[in-house]
Amino acid sequence: MRFLFLGDVVGRAGRVAVLETLPKLRERYGADFVVVNGENSAGGFGISETILNELLDAGADVVTTGNHVWDQREALVFIERYDRLLRPLNFPAGTPGKGAGLFKAANGADVLVVNAMGRVFMGDLDDPFRAIDDQLAACPLKTGADVIFIDFHAEATSEKEALGHFVDGRATAVVGTHTHVPTADHQILSGGTAYMSDAGMCGDFDSVLGMDKDEPISRFVSKIPSRRFAPSKGDATVCGVAIDVDDTTGLARAIAPVRLGGRLSQAEPAFWGEEA
Repeated sequence: MRFLFLGDVVGRAGRVAVLETLPKLRERYGADFVVVNGENSAGGFGISETILNELLDAGADVVTTGNHVWDQREALVFIERYDRLLRPLNFPAGTPGKGAGLFKAANGADVLVVNAMGRVFMGDLDDPFRAIDDQLAACPLKTGADVIFIDFHAEATSEKEALGHFVDGRATAVVGTHTHVPTADHQILSGGTAYMSDAGMCGDFDSVLGMDKDEPISRFVSKIPSRRFAPSKGDATVCGVAIDVDDTTGLARAIAPVRLGGRLSQAEPAFWGEEA
């Protein structure tokens, strides 16, 4: 089975790039299942129902989120109508929506997608390690799900790496989001779990984390906010990872970064053991 994940979609530039390229990427990588993190897709803050449906129609099987999930207040209502939109698992009991779900892939595999949020330099949520552990106990790899993917929305790489090793051998992949910068540490851990600290964003990299440069620079220099952050409108790079899954074990056989268009585009990487 082949799996594709795209990192945080930021604003119109990132959204348009994903909507235009996702069908092609799905075909290029032969992806049986696609997850997109859409938490910054509506003006850089949150996600709307219209945008959610656009991402699903473009080929996303599931849309994950993070700390900006409620920035568009309508999400508190419409999230209850969409099983394929996830919010972090470790929000307090009673929070609208859900943080995990079992979904059917194009090849018939059962895919458990878990969305969780870190606590280091982030909000004071419930323990993500315990919440994820409970999910894996309730739906183990190969007996409950053929594939288990975890989007860990967190700031600290130490917390992300610790979680990767915590679930190594029990999940197919752990990929970090939130920092908007693609890391170079994609690997398969010793127990067979694919790992990457951050997939990067789908947005304009001629920016500060997808936002127009002037206001963030001004705030660092003057310590005085002058206006709202606004998403940068230049050419966007689509960033993510592609993962090849062993159908027998549910663990990863290969992981490769995906970067298409914009400033960070790269030549097609060697993938699935083939020559570049």
